[in-house]
Amino acid sequence: MKLKKTSIEYRVPYADTDQMKVVYYANYLVYFERIRNEIMRNDGLTYRKFEEEGYFLPVAEAHVEYHKPAQYDDLLEITGWISLAHGCRLKIEYEIKRENDILATGFTVHALINNTGRPCRFPKAMLDWIGV
Repeated sequence: MKLKKTSIEYRVPYADTDQMKVVYYANYLVYFERIRNEIMRNDGLTYRKFEEEGYFLPVAEAHVEYHKPAQYDDLLEITGWISLAHGCRLKIEYEIKRENDILATGFTVHALINNTGRPCRFPKAMLDWIGV
């Protein structure tokens, strides 16, 4: 299994915060999506290309643990990595940090489906990309 981590920096805009002046809880899932796209892109596969091949990865499960709040103008390091690919399932894990503080951790589980909407196993080319 490829455990190579991918990271991006993201500065929190005011629009991401709520009335309590912290990042709105659901935005962490948006941050997870940001790094998911970069994981694919860094390994030479864009989600657009993935869809053109007739595959989709809808989220089947999402989990977030909130450790500390992020606030407006914080510079976040968002890190993600693929931790499992089996059958038609893919699990991606995440960590969001501000300097040395872990703000949130979590994971998403995705089901690989084809363009008919049916679950399918990963083709060999995708398994090679994932590193299984």
